[in-house]
Amino acid sequence: MLSDTIAAISTAVGESGIAVIRVSGPEAIASVENVFRSKTKLTEADSHTVHYGFIIDPKTDEKLEEVLVSLFRAPRSFTTEDVVEISSHGGIISVKRVMDLLLEQRDIRLAEPGEFTKRAFLNGRIDLSQAEAVIDLIRSKSDRAFSLALKQVEGALSRKIGELRHTVVETLAHIEVNIDYPEHDVESMTTEFIKQKCTLTMQGIDDLLRTASQGKILREGITTAIVGRPNVGKSSLLNALARENKAIVTDIPGTTRDVIEEFVTINHIPLKLLDTAGIRETIDVVEKIGVERSKAAVDEADLILLVLNHAEELHEDEITLLKQLSGRPVIVILNKIDLPQQLDRSEVSRYFADDVIVELSAKTEEGLDHLEEAISKLFFGGELESGDLTYVSNVRHIALLKRAKQSLQDAYEAADAGIPIDIMQIDVRLAWEQLGEVVGDSAPDALIDQIFSQFCLGK
Repeated sequence: MLSDTIAAISTAVGESGIAVIRVSGPEAIASVENVFRSKTKLTEADSHTVHYGFIIDPKTDEKLEEVLVSLFRAPRSFTTEDVVEISSHGGIISVKRVMDLLLEQRDIRLAEPGEFTKRAFLNGRIDLSQAEAVIDLIRSKSDRAFSLALKQVEGALSRKIGELRHTVVETLAHIEVNIDYPEHDVESMTTEFIKQKCTLTMQGIDDLLRTASQGKILREGITTAIVGRPNVGKSSLLNALARENKAIVTDIPGTTRDVIEEFVTINHIPLKLLDTAGIRETIDVVEKIGVERSKAAVDEADLILLVLNHAEELHEDEITLLKQLSGRPVIVILNKIDLPQQLDRSEVSRYFADDVIVELSAKTEEGLDHLEEAISKLFFGGELESGDLTYVSNVRHIALLKRAKQSLQDAYEAADAGIPIDIMQIDVRLAWEQLGEVVGDSAPDALIDQIFSQFCLGK
């Protein structure tokens, strides 16, 4: 338990129906009581109760705001400390008046970013993987990503890691007993036991890593560049996928001069769409900069939507693009199927398989469902894994799981090669520590500080 009391605004600053200010720490209740007037004294109130009243400047007895105050006594709170949440009218002035008054109290200081969640972690209410999932909840861009984060907040991944660590610690205990009492050891039995437990744990890690690529996509989204020559319908496609007019569309080639970003969700998959300037040779200085940015977006993209005009023959620039993008994750879109066909599809099929070539009309939205199916099939084989599975989506978790598996593999190979048991112990213990770092049991302080610095103020 930390000794100081912190406060911060927990809702976005701006005009809104209500705003919430959170206070946590040993002096939270007494400090808020000093500026709150109600029929009930907070210091005498029960936990998990709500009280109506006014925020009062104790120096002048002036009413500053009409509020509702929610009271949560330790340890039955998010931080496991005494917590008070003040719900005031939304608006910059009202929130500032209340917050300024609270910070004038001797026992309260402004919270650091993520400090409430950090206290929940340090006080043992949640582990590090659950704390990181709180960030994912806030940043979720699709229903599936939110559900994934919520399962991790509830401890789904923590339980899996706990089961794996239990198996590893059983192995460690067996090794250490045999090191301490070698006269009772049957070496061949110990070696087989180590190999069996290492194999079992590695299989468990593989089960988690199997969904890692899907989990990472659901968490972070797919950076998707929409590329093609000018006037093939890239901006129209962006607008059709976003279901609103985000980009300017005209018949004039080269309307888009810069990269336009928009997030959309397709079949539960979040896409970060980048509408790029048409790629062509140009002497226009501004358009040339846009073309260079388009090429940079292509290099960084996880998925490329190459748009061709179904109503025109292939241009030399487009053939060059088809060659350049071979081997990349690409879906070729033959746009404008509402117009008479001029493009020979077989020319496109020379560079890309038919299952990644989609015909549609961004104008009429005919064929958009085929594009959505193609994206889902390209990244998920057509469908997501069962909702009952525990997804690993955090890059840090994925890296630690891979390192733990390698440590166990090293221990297995050492046992297979007849290396002394005390040498194997090093790799097994390393795997136990690496799994522990996922949930924060063995995470260094610098890593913990870095993780919580990513949180917004008040969370």
